[in-house]
Amino acid sequence: MKKNELLYILALQHVSKIGDITSKKLISHCGSAEAVFKEKTTNLLKIDGIGTITISDLHKSNHLKAAEDELRFIEENKIEAFYFTDDAYPNKLKNCIDAPLVLFQSGNVDLKQQRIISIVGARKITTSGIAFCERLVEELAIYNPIIISGFAYGTDITAHKAAIKHNLQTVGCLAHGLDQIYPKVHKKYMVDVEKNGGFLTDFWSSAKFDRNNFLKRNRIIAGISEATIVVESAEKGGSLVTADIANSYNRDVFAVPGRVTDSQSVGCNNLIKQQKAHLLSTPLDVPYLLNWQLDELKKQPVQQQLFVELTKEEETVFEYLKTKNKEELDVIAIACKMPTYKLAGLLITMELKGVVRPLPGKLFEVI
Repeated sequence: MKKNELLYILALQHVSKIGDITSKKLISHCGSAEAVFKEKTTNLLKIDGIGTITISDLHKSNHLKAAEDELRFIEENKIEAFYFTDDAYPNKLKNCIDAPLVLFQSGNVDLKQQRIISIVGARKITTSGIAFCERLVEELAIYNPIIISGFAYGTDITAHKAAIKHNLQTVGCLAHGLDQIYPKVHKKYMVDVEKNGGFLTDFWSSAKFDRNNFLKRNRIIAGISEATIVVESAEKGGSLVTADIANSYNRDVFAVPGRVTDSQSVGCNNLIKQQKAHLLSTPLDVPYLLNWQLDELKKQPVQQQLFVELTKEEETVFEYLKTKNKEELDVIAIACKMPTYKLAGLLITMELKGVVRPLPGKLFEVI
């Protein structure tokens, strides 16, 4: 984006009564952000939905002054800024009506690939929640997804750390400008996150730290992703807001069920009960319901390899499937006496080895 173009986009952002939706409407009508400021007030008022209150302080000089200060910060800190029509702007987010007019980015973020998932949940995550979140990322790693979260306590940082551990790109969506980090204790993770992805925000460096910013930030987490996964949540919480936003964007939502007596499972159980989320009992549910395919298997015809080395557990599964034409995941787990989550990981490995293949309906067969 050209410097002058960004300057006027920032100036338009600074106008208090003009938000992202109205900004896009004005730019679309006038041709550019700069043209909005140069257009006659009488002409602007002819635009549907634009009233005198909306543009009452549009031509005040403080907007350009503030934009110049923010532009200086962006340049000095080598921050990338993406306008919502730029190629680098996340594709899925472009389709959201309230998507940010401009995004600010640090690190090595590359959102061109389509397998992008958000993992959110309780800040006071339980031990079992941490274990499931880590296993989720570990077992999805073979599909090379980008892991999005909010860099907050609990579920967020667990997801980021798991992504880094498995060499996956991870992106922290912040509820403040790139001049700070919250919580401060997570500053020690910043270098690793920026090496494996980075940070995104639509807040200026001068933005005041406000609780409501977190709710606004959640629309980016939901909009940027193919699906949102809620690991744990109390009856109320920010992750449930993210899930609602994802549903409004017609995105898939997954929730991990828990015991009805567990306070940190109430939110997830309600999402499932209200049919606002898919029940997520095993990581394999995610690629199955999102119809992900392993890239390695797409490059060449699937055929059984000779002299493939299998572990004892893989041999057990292989020998069982040989006696069947095809079988469901849960039935295989019972027959082979192993947990479903463990079997799901084994089947993915065996799929890569070219000895089994998945079929619709969570069925598997020997090749």
